[in-house]
Amino acid sequence: MPEQEITPGTKEFEKMIFKLNGDMDSKNAQALEYNGGKLQEIQKDVYVMPVYVTDEFNLFFVVSKLIGDDWVIAFTQATIQNETEITDLTDPIPTGRGLNMLGEQSAADANQLLKYFQTLVDTKRGEWRLIQ
Repeated sequence: MPEQEITPGTKEFEKMIFKLNGDMDSKNAQALEYNGGKLQEIQKDVYVMPVYVTDEFNLFFVVSKLIGDDWVIAFTQATIQNETEITDLTDPIPTGRGLNMLGEQSAADANQLLKYFQTLVDTKRGEWRLIQ
């Protein structure tokens, strides 16, 4: 069966997840830096990093073993108090759905993030997968 391209912004894209090729370690954490941000380990094998933060909307990477033993980059949203205090994170949001959510806020930022993921694909650090 030929591979079918799934377009960002569509319902089908919301079912896409970005799987890392390999385990998370300090070298991979450094390679996953985005826009000057660094992944922070908030508990064993759970890393987060802000991707887009405004007063009305925020999106953070969450990198963890979310599907079996596979490390994935998904998204989460934070409850922020006193402008900088993160008090809670939502359940993980599939990578595609998070990108679509960001696209509704800022198409330019969503496109920049898509380029980031493409760089990870090009350097063989990860790949897109459709979740059922």
